[in-house]
Order: sequence, then C-alpha cells, then structure tokens
Amino acid sequence: MEIGFAAPAVCRYLSRLILNGGRTMEYDAYESSAEQTGNGPSKSERQWAMGCHLIALAGHLLPIASIIGPLVLWLIKREDGAFIDEQGKESLNFQISILVYYCISFVLIPLLGLGLLLLGVVAVFDLVCILVAAVKVSEGRHYRYPMCLRLIN
Repeated sequence: MEIGFAAPAVCRYLSRLILNGGRTMEYDAYESSAEQTGNGPSKSERQWAMGCHLIALAGHLLPIASIIGPLVLWLIKREDGAFIDEQGKESLNFQISILVYYCISFVLIPLLGLGLLLLGVVAVFDLVCILVAAVKVSEGRHYRYPMCLRLIN
C-alpha cells in the first residue's frame, strides 16, 4: 500500500529531473548562487578538478588506477579550493560505485552470460560519464554523476 502512495511522488520527481536536464531544484539554486556572487572556480581549480575526473580513465588500462588516481589527486589538491575538493570527492565516489557495479556484474556472469553484457554496459557508462564530467567541470559547472553512491562526504 505504501508503494501506491509513493509512486506518484517518484514520477513527479523523475519528470522534474528530466525536464531540468537531470538536475534538482536545490542543485540549480546552489549553482546559480555561485554564479551570481562571482565566486566561480578559477581556471586552475577547473583544470585540477577536471584532472580528478580524467585520471580515472587510467582505470580502463589498469583497474585499480581508476580509484587510486582520483584519490591521490584529491588528497594532494583538496586544500587548494572548494571546487577541487567537491569534484575530487565526486569522482572518487563514482569510481567506487563503478567498482561495485563491476563486482555485481562479475557475480552475474554464470547467470546465462548476463554479467558479460553488464560488464560492457558498465564500462561504456563509466567512459561516457567521465567525459561528460570533464567537459562540465572544465566549464566551471558543478557536476554530479548519475547512479553514484556518495560514500565520501
């Protein structure tokens, strides 16, 4: 019975997300307040934040690098700006989420090869999201990954 009451609210929330390009109203308010005050990230902050996202691409060559790269870069540069700190955590959280999705896919391999299909889907999803994040962050926009477990706050 509770699901019936929650379904319309979930549908309204999802439709707002779709109409707003995947962003919530709270997120828009946060982003617009930063733009109005002129406190946007500097060019250096944008470049380091973009590096936090792009360094995760090394994970496609050496799997552990997708977590170690953003972690090391974030730990070194997080004190240099709030934007670097925020985007470094976002990149690290997303790569941890991707690792979880890879583990789930690997466990599902014996189930009619479903896991193999999911491994490919997760890899493409990871690649596309990293590239989108890098572009958005290079423009100075705050980016939040979809389907991300936010374990590090």
